[in-house]
Amino acid sequence: MPRYKLTLEYDGGPFVGWQRQDNGLSVQGALEQAALRYTGETVTAHAAGRTDAGVHAYGQVAHIDLRRADPARKVREALNAHLRPHPVAVVEAEEVDDTFHARFSAVERSYVYRILNRRAPAVLEAGKVWWVPQPLDADAMHAAGQELVGQHDFTSFRAAECQANSPVKSIDELVVSRQGEHVEMFVRARSFLHHQVRNIIGTLSLVGLGRWSRDDVRRALEARNRAKAGPTAPPTGLYFRAVRYEDAATLTTPPAAESAP
Repeated sequence: MPRYKLTLEYDGGPFVGWQRQDNGLSVQGALEQAALRYTGETVTAHAAGRTDAGVHAYGQVAHIDLRRADPARKVREALNAHLRPHPVAVVEAEEVDDTFHARFSAVERSYVYRILNRRAPAVLEAGKVWWVPQPLDADAMHAAGQELVGQHDFTSFRAAECQANSPVKSIDELVVSRQGEHVEMFVRARSFLHHQVRNIIGTLSLVGLGRWSRDDVRRALEARNRAKAGPTAPPTGLYFRAVRYEDAATLTTPPAAESAP
C-alpha cells in the first residue's frame, strides 16, 4: 500500500483546526474527504502538528496511505481538484517508504507569527495577522526572547488543556524582526506545547509595548505558572512554517514563503 507525503498550505480561518472534530470542518477532514472522492477509499491523514482553529500553514506535512499506486504528481493534482473550494492546497506530493510518519519522523518544526504594527487596521490581511496599533520595539522583543532559547520548563507558556507528558521543551532558535509595518517572530524546535508559540508572542508583545523587561520574561519563565506570563496571542497571526526530517533538509516551505521569518 503506497504511502504519500503531502506538503500542505492552508488558510485556517474557515476550519476548526487540523484535527477532525464534530463541531465543524477540519483540515484533516477536508483532506480525507478529498481522498475519498478521488479513490473511493476511506483514509486517515496524519499530520506533523495539530494546528488550532484559525491557524494557517505554509508547510504543514501529512501522510496518507492509498491502495492504488498512482504517481505522486497525479495524487497531488487529484487531491487539489477534490479539495476545492476549501482553502487547502497540496503543494507537493511524494511517495515514501512506509516507515515514514509525518508526526513521529519529524525532528524539527518551525512557526512564524506575524503582527501588523500600524495605526490603521488590517484590511487586506484581515484574519492573517494580529493587528497591534501601538508601536512595538522589535529589537527589545528579540532580546527578551533569548531568555526562552534552550531547554526549559515552559509551564508558564503552556495551555491549561495541554496534553503533553512534560512541560520541558527545547527551543533551538527564536528571532523577532521588523519588516516595514510587520513584526514577525520565527521559532523552531523539535516540538511545542499547546499554545506555546502564541503565549510566547503574547508575552513578548508586553516587552515590545514597553510594559515588561527582559527580566520580567525570565521571571515569568522561572515561575512555572501560566498566570505569571503574558496573554495568549490570537491564532490569526500564526503560521505552521516547515518540518524537517532526519533524512532530508527542510523542503516543506514553498519558495514564495521563504521571506516570512
